Amino acid sequence: MRVKAAILHGKEHIQIEDVAPPALKPGEVRIRIEAALTCGTDLKVFKRGYHAKMIVPPAVFGHELAGVISEVADGRAGSPLPAARPDAKDGAHGVTRPTEWKTGDRVVVANSAPCGGCFHCRASQENLCEDLLFLNGAYAESIAVPARLVQKNLLRLKPETHFRDAALVEPLACVVQGVEDTQLRAGQNVLVIGAGPIGLMFVVLAKNLGCHVTIAGRRAPRLEAAQRLGSNQVVDIGDGSGLVAKVREATKTHFDAVIEAVGQPVVWEAAVHLVRKGGTVNFFGGCPSGATITLDTTLIHYSNLTLLASFHHTPRTIRRALEFIETGVIRAADFVDGECPLTQLPELFKSMAAGNQAVKTLIRVHE
Repeated sequence: MRVKAAILHGKEHIQIEDVAPPALKPGEVRIRIEAALTCGTDLKVFKRGYHAKMIVPPAVFGHELAGVISEVADGRAGSPLPAARPDAKDGAHGVTRPTEWKTGDRVVVANSAPCGGCFHCRASQENLCEDLLFLNGAYAESIAVPARLVQKNLLRLKPETHFRDAALVEPLACVVQGVEDTQLRAGQNVLVIGAGPIGLMFVVLAKNLGCHVTIAGRRAPRLEAAQRLGSNQVVDIGDGSGLVAKVREATKTHFDAVIEAVGQPVVWEAAVHLVRKGGTVNFFGGCPSGATITLDTTLIHYSNLTLLASFHHTPRTIRRALEFIETGVIRAADFVDGECPLTQLPELFKSMAAGNQAVKTLIRVHE
């Protein structure tokens, strides 16, 4: 039996093809995908044609998904697949893994899993694992999940959890990582630069912590979404020029913490000028490879600034993200504002590259 899947062939070249699902190896499961979501990282990969760490064409494409286990490694319907360490605790995080997986289980899976044995994994920095195993193929009718991901980052959903909500786990886990790295806390005055899905998730989690949140961005639909999600102040930066002056004029303040969620060198530089003395800047948005910035060393030194950057997620932040979703803090209804059948995915990505203003789009993989 063949399935439909989006195949990335190179720069701005996606084709929907009928492919033969790979046979499962020991410890693997197959998921019938019930919800797949578009992502800014996928758009960058589409424009570039590859991602050195994540995907080399031709390859299946997409990484935000949730669905139902349709097959376990031995191939027998209904047969349970024991976890690698039944009832084991997940490292120091105290998360109990399921004792077995079986067909019919409603699940969400992350897009990577750490090795667990390298220096960074042993230092509780699994997001920096020297051998991260990535998973792509969300834009398809089904996906085979490698054993390492089954063991470390496959999570069971509550019966009432909607698949489109659960599919937000991966990007949300990255935001959880950023919130924790920045050490946001109640009462802080926080500026989020960028009103894309990531920036909007920062708004929700910062508000949930009790922060006063300002967002600076452009495109009316996204700024309106920021207001609905609780942003205390919204600053329209127009074409982005004069960013520092526009934010200062609108807010009359310097911020305890600034989150850069755009990924442009000029915005990285601006962020440093918008944080208060003793404050923290998180360069969350990844800039193009090889990009450089210029920083005022006098400002950084005498203002005693903390500058950091957050990357990816860990098994613990994946689980924390699902908790936020299953308790209703984060809902797909606030982020997913479009739908598209899998057959029209190539046209959708072309429109996204041309400036489509949707926040996130649900891909209907089954017609």
